[in-house]
Amino acid sequence: MTHLRGAPAIRSFGVAAFLTIVFSVIATEPGPGLSGDGLLVTLSLIALIVGVAIVLPWQEMSDARRAGGLALIGAASIVLGAIQPDSGGYAGVYIVVVIAAARLPLGLGLTVAGLTLAGNVVVAAVVRDEPGAHISGLLFSVVPWFMVMRLMRRMRADRDRAEALVEELRESRAETAREAAVAERGRLARDMHDVLAHSLSALALQLEGARLLARNRDTDPEVVEAIERAHHLAGSGLKEAREAISALRGDDMPGLDALADGDRVALKVSGEPRELASEARLALYRTAQEALTNVTRHSAADRVEVRLAYEPEGTRLVVEDCGPSVDEAPSLGGGYGLTGMRERAELLGGRLSAGPIGDGFKVELWLPA
Repeated sequence: MTHLRGAPAIRSFGVAAFLTIVFSVIATEPGPGLSGDGLLVTLSLIALIVGVAIVLPWQEMSDARRAGGLALIGAASIVLGAIQPDSGGYAGVYIVVVIAAARLPLGLGLTVAGLTLAGNVVVAAVVRDEPGAHISGLLFSVVPWFMVMRLMRRMRADRDRAEALVEELRESRAETAREAAVAERGRLARDMHDVLAHSLSALALQLEGARLLARNRDTDPEVVEAIERAHHLAGSGLKEAREAISALRGDDMPGLDALADGDRVALKVSGEPRELASEARLALYRTAQEALTNVTRHSAADRVEVRLAYEPEGTRLVVEDCGPSVDEAPSLGGGYGLTGMRERAELLGGRLSAGPIGDGFKVELWLPA
């Protein structure tokens, strides 16, 4: 059902108008009493207040309940118009017409408002000295209110439908973008598997053959060692390529515990663990991996602390070593490894900082939840 959310100023005006009607009824003769016309005024005033208490809240309620509350207000306005023609009690018809037009289906709203207006017209014809002028004024002031409120209801309904269509279109476009991203990631995964992974696998096999051949022919040990290092790098590259392919396909990524060896690398986890997207898991893993690689290359530290914190607004990873550097450690702006980590973090809406701290080096990654 369409909602009409009245502005505070309009609601305040409505409350003031209703209180004016109540005070007018109390101040006009015959006033409220316990017998005769006073009892009818008292009962009508109670019906008016109860009816308004039922229909004024803007939350959802059944049409029957709202129509019942309006019927109480309408009956009270008719009785008060008959007993107190000089009070503002008859103005309850305006409350009925406005709320019936704004909150009830057209048929039910017309019925409730029409019966209330007809009752007030009959009363005016009977009790007024010049009924024609009063009836004309009543009709020309009440009927436009009904039409205006129906128009506002229609405009609100059209706006709500337009907003719903816009939201549906936004969700559809977002879903299309997600599907396109998944398709592109699948294509990249296939290309990486068919080209990069196969090439690295072939390279690893060739280097293994070269290593065995060099050993069998008593090649210089330094050459054998260089070939072994190249073979190891090719194997590591093949493993990382397969992990990247798995991430692109949305497969489970290895956890940070795979990088902790218990002696040199210690992993500490805090907060309530939660499921992370594959891109976030890959970013955490790659950042920790790159940071540990830099420790191996640039630091003589014998212990590295990896801290993973699940915070309310995101996930924080800190890799920190305490030990003298064996050479100049990389800064955030230099080195493709740290640059790649920073770019990966920014693509996910996070941030990365890296730099020396006292006698060590610290890399910190934060990703939003």
